[in-house]
Amino acid sequence: MAGERGRLGRFTDAVLGGARAARDKARELRDELRTSDEPERALVAPLLPGQELRYVGLGPVRVPQTHKAGRQLSDVMADEFVDSLDPKVLFGLLNIVNPVVWVDAVLTPVRLAAGVLLLPGKAGALAAGVPEAAEPEPAPPQQRVQRDPIPLTEEQEAFRALFRLSLYRPLAEQLAEIAYRRRFVFSGDLATLAGSLLLFLERYNGTPLAVTDTHLHLLRMGPRPDADRPDRRQPRVLWSVRRDRVARVDSERGATGLVQLTSTIVFDDGSWIRLTQPALRDDQSRFLTAIHDLPGQRPQP
Repeated sequence: MAGERGRLGRFTDAVLGGARAARDKARELRDELRTSDEPERALVAPLLPGQELRYVGLGPVRVPQTHKAGRQLSDVMADEFVDSLDPKVLFGLLNIVNPVVWVDAVLTPVRLAAGVLLLPGKAGALAAGVPEAAEPEPAPPQQRVQRDPIPLTEEQEAFRALFRLSLYRPLAEQLAEIAYRRRFVFSGDLATLAGSLLLFLERYNGTPLAVTDTHLHLLRMGPRPDADRPDRRQPRVLWSVRRDRVARVDSERGATGLVQLTSTIVFDDGSWIRLTQPALRDDQSRFLTAIHDLPGQRPQP
C-alpha cells in the first residue's frame, strides 16, 4: 500500500513538475515575443513636428498576394493576353476613356496625399533619390533596336523618375498595368488616395505605417538592426494623408493571427486598399489602439 502511495506521489510530482516547466516556457516565449517601437519612434518623431506620434510599424506593409479566387478567375479568363497586356483591353477593363487625361488625374492624388514636390526634369529625379535616367538594358547586337524616349512634360518626367517607370513606353500603359495587376487588393483606380498609396507600395520595399493624432503616414525605413549593431536607419516620409480623410479601417486577424494583421483602409473619396502587416500581437495592439477613434471593425482581443 505504501508502495502504491509512493508511486502515486512520484507521478503527481512529475505531472506538477511538467506543468510548471510548461508554464515557465510559455512565460519565456511570451517575454521573447514582446516588442517595443521606442527605437522607431525616436527616429520618426523629428520628421513629424507638431504631431503626436501614436504608432510606428515594426514590419513592412505588403500588398497581399491573397484573394486567390479572384486572381485565379482572372488568370483563367485572361491568361492569353495578360502577358502582352494589350493597352486597349486594359483601358476598357479599367474604364479609361482618355488615357492622356487619366495620367494627369493619377498625378493629382500623388501630389496632394504624398506631398511630393514634383520638380522639373533632373531635379525631380534627384529629389526622389533615384537615378537621373533609367538606361534601357543592352540587347544582344543582333537584336539591338534604337528607340527614342517618349516626350513628357516636366511634371510627368519627374513623376516617371520617382516611380522608375520606363522612358520608352507611354505612362498610361504602365500605370494601367499596375492597376490591372492589383485590382483585387485596392479600388482599381490609381487616380484616388488608395491608388496613390498603392504606387508607393509598388515602388518601395520596407514601408511601415505610422499613425499620429492628425495623419496616417507611409515611411521608408529598413528593418531594425541586431542588438549588437548600430542603428543607422534614416527614415523618411513617402506618403501622408489626414486622418479626417480616412472613412474607416476594418482589421482582422488571419489564421496566423499571432504574426499577421490584415486591414482594409477606406478613404473619403470612396477608394480602399487592403494591407497586410506582418506584426506580432504587441505591435498589432499598438496599431489598433492608435486608430481606435476611427470607424471600423476590429478583431476580438
